[in-house]
Amino acid sequence: MPNSRFDTEIIRADFPILHREVGGRPLSYLDNAATAQKPKAVIDALERYYTFENANIHRGVHYLSEQLTEAYEAVRLQVADFLGAKDAAEVIFTRGATEGINLIAEGFSKTCLGPGDEILITHMEHHANIVPWQMAAEQSGAQVKVVPVLPDGSLDMEALPALLNERTRIFAFVHTSNTLGTINPAKEMIAMAHAKGIPVLLDGAQLVPHAPVDVAELDCDFFVFSGHKLFGPTGIGVLWGKREWLERLPPYQGGGDMIEVVDFAGTTYKGLPGKFEAGTPHIAGVIGLGAAIDYLNGMDRTAALVHEESLLKAATAALVEVPGLQIFGTAPQKASVLSFLIEGVHPHDIGTFLNADGIAIRAGHHCTQPLLKEFGFAATARASFAFYNTLEEVERLRASLHKLRQFFD
Repeated sequence: MPNSRFDTEIIRADFPILHREVGGRPLSYLDNAATAQKPKAVIDALERYYTFENANIHRGVHYLSEQLTEAYEAVRLQVADFLGAKDAAEVIFTRGATEGINLIAEGFSKTCLGPGDEILITHMEHHANIVPWQMAAEQSGAQVKVVPVLPDGSLDMEALPALLNERTRIFAFVHTSNTLGTINPAKEMIAMAHAKGIPVLLDGAQLVPHAPVDVAELDCDFFVFSGHKLFGPTGIGVLWGKREWLERLPPYQGGGDMIEVVDFAGTTYKGLPGKFEAGTPHIAGVIGLGAAIDYLNGMDRTAALVHEESLLKAATAALVEVPGLQIFGTAPQKASVLSFLIEGVHPHDIGTFLNADGIAIRAGHHCTQPLLKEFGFAATARASFAFYNTLEEVERLRASLHKLRQFFD
């Protein structure tokens, strides 16, 4: 476990990959918005599971199965506490935030949506919170409406009240933009929707790595996140939903472990959470997710957030000094994400050039093509920071970008 106080060098020692080299240079990993690195505590938990604990759950009476079932369900309780949820049965394990959104979108298409109805999303959504709702609209005859984004990367809050109307059946939006870093005023937006009886799905995939979450305080109806962005394994995520909504929606998949009785004359389903967890789950992923949450709970997260804010401030100041560089996303409330372009240099060339210096960033559309189209381009370079990054890495990024500018002049 890390030290309870926040010390970057102590923290970095917990992440083995941060000590490797790329092309003979120390790795500077600045692609955390895509996926976060894993502490040794998570890696050890996965190794221990596969070495000493592997079995199936919920079905066996032997020791390994019973022990692992208990451990698996303990993580559900842990996740509920992590999210501020009062009822652990409202925690559904999924393959990630994407599957959680698809589960709700398909359920709504079958039970809540029809011709003339509207689904409200925002212009800054990840494709995972666009495409499932388009599919739901196609299946039900509903329409997808979009809250505009302003030039600084914040939402057009003045346009929102009119878009929340008597035809709106759900409002699904991202708490923190993976491309712009914008932190939306989620609690205010949820209250506006609820004032008109509209349920809200909040995509928290980019929020949970940076700040604590309390779904009871936010009062959203659904909340999703992915384990791999929370320093846990890939292929595991969480959908939390209010019991009254989850009980109303139909099962997402059929199969073993989500049933009470199967008969050719008809099948009855389990209650929550089993109704939505068909088949053998990603047990290792759940165990790893629990280890990741344990790790975060052992850290001073307030100090970690302050550190990330200092990285964002320093990186912003450093990048604006690079000739021809433009940052996209300057909203007042931001997470530690910087999307930028350099005049005359393709984003992929930026990423390739920085990679030669051992610096890992992202270049592309970041699964937000409609958002980038709104700004008038197809791709950006993106540097995104986590609590294990350092001011020295910000300086490396600054120096490499100045070198790139000279190279392309």
